[in-house]
Amino acid sequence: MATSSENFVFPLKCAVKNNAWGRLGASSEVAKLRQGSDPDFKYDEETPYAELWMGTHPNGPSVISNSQVEPSALKDWIKKNPESLGEKVLLKFGDDLPFLFKVLSVNKGLSIQAHPNKSHAEKLHASQPDKYADPNHKPEMAIALTEFEGLCGFRPIAEIASYIEGIPELRAVVGEGPSAALLNNNGVDGTTPALLAAQKACFKGLMTCEVETVEKNLVKLVQRIQAMDPESTEFHKHNGELLLRLNTQYPGDVGCFVIYFLNRTVLQPGQAIFLEANLPHAYLDGNCIECMACSDNVVRCGLTPKFKDVPTLCEMLNYNGKPSADNLFPSVQDSSDPYVTVYNPPVPDFAVCKIEVPESVSEYTISPKDSASIVLVIEGEAQSDVGPFQRGSTIFISAHKSVTIKKKKGASLLMFRAYCEL
Repeated sequence: MATSSENFVFPLKCAVKNNAWGRLGASSEVAKLRQGSDPDFKYDEETPYAELWMGTHPNGPSVISNSQVEPSALKDWIKKNPESLGEKVLLKFGDDLPFLFKVLSVNKGLSIQAHPNKSHAEKLHASQPDKYADPNHKPEMAIALTEFEGLCGFRPIAEIASYIEGIPELRAVVGEGPSAALLNNNGVDGTTPALLAAQKACFKGLMTCEVETVEKNLVKLVQRIQAMDPESTEFHKHNGELLLRLNTQYPGDVGCFVIYFLNRTVLQPGQAIFLEANLPHAYLDGNCIECMACSDNVVRCGLTPKFKDVPTLCEMLNYNGKPSADNLFPSVQDSSDPYVTVYNPPVPDFAVCKIEVPESVSEYTISPKDSASIVLVIEGEAQSDVGPFQRGSTIFISAHKSVTIKKKKGASLLMFRAYCEL
């Protein structure tokens, strides 16, 4: 096995997922990035390309695309070269990469979901290993590459109460008792335990409503919104465009009503959201970078044909509401590098930085870190001792290693880097 220092930095070939919610052909950033790094990869305009997975997760492991480095599976190579992870990462997480790095290209709504915390994940895995495949938590962060739309966290309770009061079809599926309890408590200063309990009862009432009642009332609401002027205040008050779109994608699904409980959040390129444990969310449209703890644990309740665990989800959720803008996760400028913007969430498993090398710079060094990292090139082209850095290139960089790249002046370079900040 090659062990020279230069072979502790190498390109990866990464897995593509063809989930039905993915964008088709050339409209998918996933497809274009994969093609940019792999000339043998040809995408089809009728096929959805939803996810690019970069890491060691067994459901989509990366392999080393360098004949000088053995073995070819990144996970196996790390086990044989554990020092590549860095001393702190090795001590805390063991001999595997603790994060999973992704690109998502979303064409239709993903499931309404939340992720368990570490102790809850362990319990779910122990009791239902067929549904919850590992005992790890799954905090995650999304950074927009294009305009990116999603549902994220509960709305302020006053907003939810306003929808329940003003939309009779919603009140019918929530239930008269829970609806009345929320409306009777609404207006109380602060978020009282009684108000949160009423909100939880409303959400649980919606999610456990009889399918026939949901479908009947959704049809009535859709017909009523379709009769409205799309430019009218009433249409916008009902979130008409989003409701009609989701009902087209998932006809009759209870998840269509969830838009009146959760914030619709639209990110512009470079903006981020951090999805902590028990925070309800659903991605709806656009392309993003995503990074998470190395897990695939998801508890779902709507907008999906997959397994739904409504009782677990309703009990685990964080029902504290806040305005949509409060869900944005701040980035900071790196104090030592003017070209680096850092997104460092409050978990040890991962952090992400954006590297933007301007047109005027012809040589740039990706600095060493005390953890292993994965770099993905989004735009631009450069050369290095480990091979080309071009659109779609994915590079593994071992701890304490740097990479110097050279590019032509007049062209910028955009990269994202996932790593651990311990």
